[in-house]
Amino acid sequence: MITVTNLSFQFGGQLLFKNVDLKFTSGNCYGIIGANGAGKSTFLRLLCGELEPTKGSIDIPADRRMSVLRQDHFAFDEFTVLDTVMMGNRRLYDIAKEKEALYEKEDFTDVDGLRASELEAEFAEMNGWEAESDVSRLIQGLGLSEDYLYLPMSELKESEKVKVLLAQALFGSPDIILLDEPTNGLDIDAVTWLEDFLADYFGTVLVVSHDRHFLNDVCTNIVDIDYGSIKMYVGNYEFWYESSQLMQRMMKLQNKKTEEKIAELQSFIARFSANKSKSRQATSRRRLLDKLTVEEMPASSRRYPFIGFDMAREAGKDILFVEGLSKNAPDGTPLFKNLTFTVAHNEKIALLGNEMAVTALFRILAGEEEADGGTVKFGQSITTSYFPHDNTAYFDGCTDSILDWMRRYSTDTTETYLRGFLGRMLFSGDSVYKEVRVLSGGERVRCMFSRMMLFNSNFLMLDQPTDHLDLESITAVNNGLNAFKGNVILASHDYELLNTVCNRIIEITPEKITDFSGTYEEFVARNQANG
Repeated sequence: MITVTNLSFQFGGQLLFKNVDLKFTSGNCYGIIGANGAGKSTFLRLLCGELEPTKGSIDIPADRRMSVLRQDHFAFDEFTVLDTVMMGNRRLYDIAKEKEALYEKEDFTDVDGLRASELEAEFAEMNGWEAESDVSRLIQGLGLSEDYLYLPMSELKESEKVKVLLAQALFGSPDIILLDEPTNGLDIDAVTWLEDFLADYFGTVLVVSHDRHFLNDVCTNIVDIDYGSIKMYVGNYEFWYESSQLMQRMMKLQNKKTEEKIAELQSFIARFSANKSKSRQATSRRRLLDKLTVEEMPASSRRYPFIGFDMAREAGKDILFVEGLSKNAPDGTPLFKNLTFTVAHNEKIALLGNEMAVTALFRILAGEEEADGGTVKFGQSITTSYFPHDNTAYFDGCTDSILDWMRRYSTDTTETYLRGFLGRMLFSGDSVYKEVRVLSGGERVRCMFSRMMLFNSNFLMLDQPTDHLDLESITAVNNGLNAFKGNVILASHDYELLNTVCNRIIEITPEKITDFSGTYEEFVARNQANG
């Protein structure tokens, strides 16, 4: 379906990858992974023809139709939802519009009639009469009602536009689908529907995603961009991750054994090369030594920060009591009311619901916002650390370097200590002198995690902590929260993070509060069983 031969691409003087040979076939879904900046989105742009390779070729049969998830959410504002989705099959859309224009002509001629009959035949052959129902099915699967069909895109919310553009990419049974972060902004029901859609899809799918659960559920192969190359592996993301970690451990172990053997031979040669009775053995070992080499592990572009939380003190008997809590939005709309719950030892809670309501609850718990009613009481032994959804107040307009910014929150303000700490968070060399106001989204998140770790709190509150992070950093966050011995309240769109960290789910809606004891997967399964 897609054949990549001897592909190389250079961007801004940097060689992203070289000598790439790959083949993508029908019936498979390929997950594209790699560190930030490795070239995942660039690779998709090469495949769809937006960029030209520096070297090599990409061959796609001329009769194969490719569809791409568009990232510009304003590009279709002048069109209706129906037209926007139908543009996923541009030929079908053009036929429909040309027919429409012909039939609206006041001076409809015989030539027009002949042209209309040709268009009608092609339209019917492409299942054009089913187009509106197909569009309706797609947007309803993604959580929008069919009432949206004739709304202009300009009237839709950002989250709704995301769903319409995804429907556009899926419309009309394309042979090849390229999806760059398709689950961003989708709720769990829409993600589940998309997973089911791709599971039944006959063609070729290539997807870039930071959603590990999604990659595990839909991918038959993983395409890893690293070491300046692109390699394909059979299996989903979890299989690739476990295999890659095993290979790294095996390589390190083999290198260690080789280094020990080299040291042993060098010691023998040094001791006995001048001894006539041992000289033959020394010569033999020197020949063996010449054959031994320590394999150099490739310099990966993939880097894992260290995220780990220590507690200065254990929590006492009382953790957190929330009683009759209520909060309204600025326009008076209820976000939640009469919210009551108690947190016990070893509980790690996932907060679900409307993002505005969840963020309001976090801010109330953190003491940054007042409730409209009810009380919040932490136990006397509890120390909290809060990761806000919006961190701009910590960085915008601040001229501090990363080093000076961190110094504000640390009891040990020496440069040696702070440099060591920041190094584990992937800030090294002169990067620690970068002003925090110019940091990228991912760098700011790593700074916020560094700040949290300095507090040594026993109660962590995290509102969407994995936004802007790559897969490696998300994995580090996951591992750090799993290992943490204190309490956690967490909101996230990352299925795997919620499912592996949390043992209790609280879902907040204006109508009711759902409090469920169990994993996120169990919670989702129960909801699906209940319809």
